[in-house]
Amino acid sequence: MSDVLDAPTRAARLNYVGGEWVPSASGATYSKVNPMRPVESVGEFSASTEADVDAAVAAAATAFPVWSRLPAARRAGYLTAAAAALERRAEEIARDMSTEMGKPLREARGETARASQILRYAASEAFRPVGELFEQSLTGAQVSTRRRALGVVGLITPWNFPIAIPVWKLAPALIYGNTVVLKLAYEAPLTGLHIAEAFAEAELPAGVLNVLTGRGSTVGAALVEHPHVRAISFTGSVATGHGVRDTATKAGKRVQLELGGHNPMIVMDDADLERAVDAAYAGAFWSAGQKCTATRRIYVQRSVYDTFRAALLARIERGRVGDPLDEDVEVGPIVNEAQFDEVIGAIERGRNDGGTVIAGGDRADEHGYLIPPTVFEGVGDDAFLSCEEVFGPVTSLYRFETFDEALARANAVTFGLSTALFTSNLARATRFADEAQAGLIHVNSQTAGAEVHVPFGGIKASGFGPHEQGRAAIEFYTEIVTVYVDP
Repeated sequence: MSDVLDAPTRAARLNYVGGEWVPSASGATYSKVNPMRPVESVGEFSASTEADVDAAVAAAATAFPVWSRLPAARRAGYLTAAAAALERRAEEIARDMSTEMGKPLREARGETARASQILRYAASEAFRPVGELFEQSLTGAQVSTRRRALGVVGLITPWNFPIAIPVWKLAPALIYGNTVVLKLAYEAPLTGLHIAEAFAEAELPAGVLNVLTGRGSTVGAALVEHPHVRAISFTGSVATGHGVRDTATKAGKRVQLELGGHNPMIVMDDADLERAVDAAYAGAFWSAGQKCTATRRIYVQRSVYDTFRAALLARIERGRVGDPLDEDVEVGPIVNEAQFDEVIGAIERGRNDGGTVIAGGDRADEHGYLIPPTVFEGVGDDAFLSCEEVFGPVTSLYRFETFDEALARANAVTFGLSTALFTSNLARATRFADEAQAGLIHVNSQTAGAEVHVPFGGIKASGFGPHEQGRAAIEFYTEIVTVYVDP
């Protein structure tokens, strides 16, 4: 199917710029298909251009002086109103999410609720201190610090969390007084446009939030390069993220990157195995493994390996794979054909590298982009599957003898996003928290998942710049100034 249709059969979804719903400057659109039924179109969306970025940035720049001077408590009112608007349309949003990118309905509902929670948390930041007061050492006169908004910030978001990630970027940006240009994921525009609709319902002042759809290579690149954008927050692939970083930092912009992961889970012989199996299944296969925090490697101590293996395979057998709108389905489709082909190719490469598939491994539906939970064993530590992220429902099992061995192997990859340990030994858990090379460290819980009020982010090749969410967000979206006042 062509990306751009000259005569769409139904009205295209519009961009939201300067408080108005507008088509792309070129009038071009693109079609997004349902990954469960690729013959069905989800809708037509604006194929934005550099001109649309210029218009959005101009609107944001015009809105910034008034918005940044508005008392934070009044800014918070718009966020809480938008949260209420999302809650009113939560079921519609969840169903749109399932239809356009394949996330099972139960997870889509949870993500939608999380977006509202993020907005309400960010609104609470209005009632925190805005700086610190000190005393000058020689005179005793005042010296204080204050945080100020940056200006126009550009947000580039992925398709795998099409409402939570845009919201967890824009909510702190707005509450701290910035104005925003949000570039939605090409593969999940419908869900993201609900955010713009919610803020429109909240009567957010024109230009404070501007939302564009279209290709990253066009819209995202123009946003990164735009001279009036002060900062860029990006979530996506490592390769694209490095390009964003290099271009933006060269232009003197602030940059925040959340990139890939290759997240390990260690299961000791003193672990609650039933709990560990459930966590492995959820971490590796929910959202069809399309999470940067998904469990890619599972290290199991040799004495319980066979028991764990049998229980995991039994859990996979009980799982439901299929239409994400089915209430009972746990694993839905891969987001699009290209991504589906990439995952299938990675599975074949895993076989060619000597790995053995013990579950899944083949297409699960004649038409939909479905891949069942796939488990490898016998994969070498230096093999492709052990080192590179496969963004699908694919994980590998490994035996180990000692905790020292497991920790060293878990830490060996270039990524450092999330990691998990299952054990009943407190001393071992404490050491894991000290030595695991990841930004998110879980003890007796799955590698995926994060709370809205604490920092989220990776180390090593998984991230760049300040972490997101919680109080950590203030470090990226504000600048600190020191004010001396002498009578």
